[in-house]
Amino acid sequence: MAGRSRVVVHACRICGAAVSDPIGVCVLGSTGTIGENTLDVLARHPQRFRVVALGARRDHAKLFAQCQRFRPDYAALVEPEAAGHLEQALRTAGVPTRVLVGEGALDTLAALPEAPYVMAGIVGAAGLASSLAAARAGKRLMIANKEPLVMAGPMLIEAARSGGATLLPIDSEHNAIFQCWPAGARTGEAPKGVRRILLTASGGPFVDWTAEQIAAATPEQACKHPKWVMGRKISVDSATLMNKGLELIEARILFGLETAQVEVVVHRQSLVHSLVEYVDGSMLAQLSSPDMRTPIAYALGWPERLESGVQSLDLARAGLLQFEPPDTGRFPCLALARQASMAGGAAPAILNAANEVAVAAFLEGRLNFSGIPAVIEAVMNQAAGSASDLDSVLAADARARVAAQHLIDSGRFGASGRRAS
Repeated sequence: MAGRSRVVVHACRICGAAVSDPIGVCVLGSTGTIGENTLDVLARHPQRFRVVALGARRDHAKLFAQCQRFRPDYAALVEPEAAGHLEQALRTAGVPTRVLVGEGALDTLAALPEAPYVMAGIVGAAGLASSLAAARAGKRLMIANKEPLVMAGPMLIEAARSGGATLLPIDSEHNAIFQCWPAGARTGEAPKGVRRILLTASGGPFVDWTAEQIAAATPEQACKHPKWVMGRKISVDSATLMNKGLELIEARILFGLETAQVEVVVHRQSLVHSLVEYVDGSMLAQLSSPDMRTPIAYALGWPERLESGVQSLDLARAGLLQFEPPDTGRFPCLALARQASMAGGAAPAILNAANEVAVAAFLEGRLNFSGIPAVIEAVMNQAAGSASDLDSVLAADARARVAAQHLIDSGRFGASGRRAS
C-alpha cells in the first residue's frame, strides 16, 4: 500500500521557515456516519487539511450545514431536486460553494486535482465509479465503502497501481490489519511471513438469539447494533453477518490472500479490531475504543499518527476479552460470502447486488429477516456473469438485482411486517 501524499511546501514570507499548505480533501458520503466522523477529525487539524469538496446522494439539509461550516469549493448531490434545494440555500446564505448534480458529479469531485485525498464513503454499488475515478487520478483513496472492492476489486487495485494512487482501508477491521502489516507491503500482494488474518465481528444484535427468534426479527431490532452507531443498511448487514462476509472478500483482495487465509471470530467487546498471524507464531492485534475516528485519523495522517478525539482505551476496566467462532447455521450470509469469494469472477458482485436488494426490501417491510440469505442464495444459484471489465461487472450486478427483485415480489419469503423508522 505504498504511496506518497501530496503536500505543497514553501517558505514563510516573514521568517523564511518551511511551511506547508493544507492538504485538500474530498469527502464522498459526507452526510453519512463515515463522512461526519471524517469531518470531525479534519476539523481538529485546520492547519493540516482543507475541505475542498463534499458529496452525497440526497440529504441537502445536512450538506448545507456542512458547507456553511467548512466552506468547500464544491458540493455535489446525485438527486437533482435535492441539489436544487442545496443551491438555493447556499445562495441565500451567501456561501460561494459550487453545486454539481448527478451520478457523474461524484466522479468529478473524486478526480479534482486540488483534493489529493479522497474519503470514499458512498454506501453500496453507487460508490464504485467515484472510487475508480479517484484511483485513476492517483489520489490517496481512503476506502470506507466495501462494495467497490467486493464488486470490482482487481480492477480497483489495477487502477490504483496504474494511476499511482494509495489505497488505505477505513473499515476498522481492515485498518487494523494494515496497522499490523509489514511496512512497505503493496496493495493486493501478500507479504512473506503472513500465515493468516482474523477479522473480528461483534456478532451483531442477534448473537444470542435462537434461529426462530432471528427469523422473526424486525427492522427496528436489526438496526440496534450493540456497539456501533451506523446507517440502516450496514446495521442490517451486521445483524446478518453479511457485513463480515463482505469484509472477508475485501480483505482477500486488499491484502492478496487466499480465501482460506481469512478467518472470522466473534469478539463481542469490539476492542480488538483484527489480528495478523505470522509464520513464526507471532500474532499482532490492533486495539482501540470502538470509534471510527481512529481508522479515519490513521488514514489521514499515515504514516504519521494524528489526534483523533477518541477516548483512551482502559484495558483494566474493559476486563475479559472473549473470542468465539461464528455460527453459520444461524447466520448463513457469512458462508455465502465465503462461497462467493472462493468462486471469484462476478460471484462477489452478484452476492453484493442480491444483498442490497434484499436488505432494502427487509427495511421496507416486504421481506422477512430469514428471507435475506434465502434470496441471496437463490440469486447466486441462478445468476452468472464474467468480471473481465467494468461493463461486465455492472451487467452481472444488474441481472442479480432483477433476479432478487423478482424473487421478493413472488412473496415466497414473506414480509417483515414492520418498516424501520
